[in-house]
Amino acid sequence: MLATPYPLPLPTFRLPPAGVPHNGGRMKSFWPAVLASGVLLAAGCGRHEHAGHGEPVGEHVHLAPHGGTLVEIGEHAYAIELLRDAATGRLTAWVLDGHAENFIRIAPTTLEVVAYSGGSRRTLTLRAVANTATGETVGSTSQFEGAADWVKHGGEIHGEIAAFEIQGHRFPGAAYHLAP
Repeated sequence: MLATPYPLPLPTFRLPPAGVPHNGGRMKSFWPAVLASGVLLAAGCGRHEHAGHGEPVGEHVHLAPHGGTLVEIGEHAYAIELLRDAATGRLTAWVLDGHAENFIRIAPTTLEVVAYSGGSRRTLTLRAVANTATGETVGSTSQFEGAADWVKHGGEIHGEIAAFEIQGHRFPGAAYHLAP
């Protein structure tokens, strides 16, 4: 019983006599709706830590469409895929939605990438790429490319994509790590 300064009336639940409709059948649709809401919430996008091990359990995985490295932007709002071609020294970036399923066109004509490799800090400007097959143009594209000799280095590269804007949302930067 709840301790309150005044007595609370207890609700009473009575079933109607047989053959008498109750609530016009509205309660019949209430519980399936509650159950469906619970299922949708449980199936949401999130991370769960495995007790005692610190390993993600039940975490869904997003695959980079071009086989590169995905960099999460914001709270699962967007992603940028980075793909290094060590043979040519080219670094390509694609702006994607949070599930890495759809390309997101953005207005900037460049993206700045800062890298720390071999004990040095290096900057690479990725330039917007037009694509006649998709109708993307410089100023409305999801793809950016740049090349530098240090990208040919087959070792690990980590750094940051400098501040940028996606669909009116300003991001201060995003850390990345490219495995060897």
